[in-house]
Order: sequence, then structure tokens, then C-alpha cells
Amino acid sequence: MDKIVIRGGKPLYGDVWVSGAKNAALPVLTAALLTDKTCTFSNIPDLMDIKTIYKLLRNMGLTIEGGSTVEISAEKITDCVAPYDLVKTMRASILVLGPLVARMGRARVSLPGGCAIGARPVNLHIKALEDMGATVELHNGYIEAKADRLKGAEIYFDLPTVTGTENIMMAASLADGTTVLHNAAREPEIVNLADVLRGMGAKISGAGTDVITITGVTSLDAVKADIIPDRIEAGTFMIAAGMTQGEINLMGCNPQHLEALINKLRDTGMSITPIEGGLKVSAGRKIQSVDVKTLPHPGFPTDLQAQMMAYMSIGSGLSVITETVFENRFMHVSELMRMGADIVIQGSSAIVRGVPTLYGAQTMATDLRASASLILAGLVAQGSTEVSRIYHLDRGYENIEKKFSALGADIRRVK
Repeated sequence: MDKIVIRGGKPLYGDVWVSGAKNAALPVLTAALLTDKTCTFSNIPDLMDIKTIYKLLRNMGLTIEGGSTVEISAEKITDCVAPYDLVKTMRASILVLGPLVARMGRARVSLPGGCAIGARPVNLHIKALEDMGATVELHNGYIEAKADRLKGAEIYFDLPTVTGTENIMMAASLADGTTVLHNAAREPEIVNLADVLRGMGAKISGAGTDVITITGVTSLDAVKADIIPDRIEAGTFMIAAGMTQGEINLMGCNPQHLEALINKLRDTGMSITPIEGGLKVSAGRKIQSVDVKTLPHPGFPTDLQAQMMAYMSIGSGLSVITETVFENRFMHVSELMRMGADIVIQGSSAIVRGVPTLYGAQTMATDLRASASLILAGLVAQGSTEVSRIYHLDRGYENIEKKFSALGADIRRVK
């Protein structure tokens, strides 16, 4: 099994290009199930989760060709089953549920797996489909849904759900009548999906707000569309620049997607200024400790909480980091403490007291973003740091060790 080995202490300098967003690409790729025409999508990242969704879609009869630009055709859907062996490795597989029921009238999807960062129940997806007239049953670990044709409905989500909003937005695009999603998630990835669906002929308004209205059509057409840049990857590199006392040009990012992080990083003393095609990110002379509270978009992203904790572990004072989106998302704490971090967990908050130095250690990644936090810690630690179980990392970061190496880090992948 591969591992990442880092020798810390080198500031990062240079240009780094942000890859396409995994969390935008996955729903867009499943949207191809809604039409029998060939769709073309660009800026697709080369990640394990993308390979998994390709395998799942091919298992259903879709043809997929290309690399960073991919042509995908669901002219013939031969199987409406998403099997456990594929779904267990990636929760986003649930995104095939809505499109399959909408176009084929049926779906059999295994209950999802993925990173162990807390319960993310699919009951919101199921209830919404039932509100739209589908019959949904759970049998032997599978969701079995059927509907002659979904009907427009008023959907009220108990809490904002990104995949739930995406799933039902796709399903409603082919439903009979108008569907209104209340308390919808507002993430940029949802706006990207809505733009793609509109390009296919869907009638959608309100994406990016907490009320999204979809008027169903009888069929959808082909589309050519780009995947937005990965705001979480961008944020990870921004934090890395601050931690290592470096200066990088972050190219191809969208600053509007990063406003909560930018404001917080400026509070730590970093300088972040727009340049043509991206952002210039420079470390401050001293890392000011700040408090962080994760919230649904446009609040501070939960997917940057672990990286921010690594940053605050070498801050100049006390920081309180509160996780409100997912429970059980502090599994990186024990690994950071092995590197010398001073962190105490109190309920849903972590009390982080900055220390002058972190020290290299053998560490083990527990989930995707925890992997990134350990790499960031390794970049500033004295001595050598090893990060094992990096298959988590490969699910969401494209060539991260090569990108860091190009910025001057002493980092390598060891087989």
C-alpha cells in the first residue's frame, strides 16, 4: 500500500493550478443518465472517486470515452442496479437514484458507504422521492424505488443536504409538473449541476439559494459543459502557503467560492489578492489564532476543517474549532497530537493551543480531508512524516504530491 513521505521545513513558492471539483463532477456525470444523447464534460479530475462512478455507470450500460474531457452516453441503460460492491466505497453513488427513477421508472441502489465521518442518512432522498409519488422500499440493504412518472411536489428538507438537493433536482427535471425544494443546499457544486441541467433543456431557477424551483420536461438533450474548479483543493493549498511561510499563485480558482475561507485566512495574517486567472496567497509574519465554526455554504466548509486545525496547531494562541455539519469528524486529532499538536476535544469543539513546532511522525489517514491535514502538518514538521492509508487522499486530490513538490516541498509517494 502506498504512503506519502514528507520532510518538513520548506516554504512553498510558485504557481499551482486547481483541478476540477470532484464534488461537482460526480453529480454532473450521473446527470448523463437523464438523456439518451451523448454529453461532453470537460475539466474532469483524475481521481479514484471518478473511476468508481465510471465503473458504476458502465455497469449500467453507459459508454464513457476520454480523459479530462469525457464523452458519456446513456442511450441504452441495461441495468438499473447500483451494487453494494461499488456503492460501499463512495457515498456519492446514491446520486444515480434520482436520475434512474426519473428516466427508467425504477432503481435498485445499495445503501451507501464511504468515509467514516459520521452518519449521513439517505432518508431525506427517500422521503422526497415518496413525496413525488415514488414507491420506495428497503430490502436487504438496498433502496428499491419505482414510479411510472414522478410528480412535481413541494419538498421540505429538514436540513440542507447537498447530495439530496442534487438527487431530487435531477429527478424533478423529468417529473410531471413543478417541484419546489425548500431549505435546499446552496453549494457552488449545486449551481454547476443546475447550469448543466439547464444546458440539457431543464427548467430550473433559484440554484444557489435555499429555494430551488424545477419545472419538469418530457426529455433532455445533449450538453457540453465544464466542471468548476475544486474549492476544497484550492483552500488546502492556500492554508499550506500560510503554514509554510510561503507565497503561491493559485491559478484557475474561483474566489467567489472561497469567500468564507479567504476572510478567515486574512484574520490569521495572510495576504490574499486577486491576480489575472486566480489569487496570490502570501503568509503573514505571524500566524494569528482564530476560531472556526463549520456551517453549510456560504459558511466555512466542513471539508476544510481538518486542514484549518493543522494550521491553527502552530498558531500564536488559542483557537476553538467547532464542527456543526458532521459528527465524528475529529479523527485526525489523535494523529496531529502524535506530531506534537496541543488539542483537546470538548463535545463538538476542539480547543487548539498553538505550539512552536510540530515533529515528524508515522501517521495514518482516517478519511479524505484528514489525509490532507496530515500532509499539511508534515510540510512544517521537524524531521520526516509518513502518511499511510493514502487511498483516502487519492479519492479527492489529483496528484497532490506532485503539485506540492513543484512548489518546493520535499514530498514523495512511496510504493
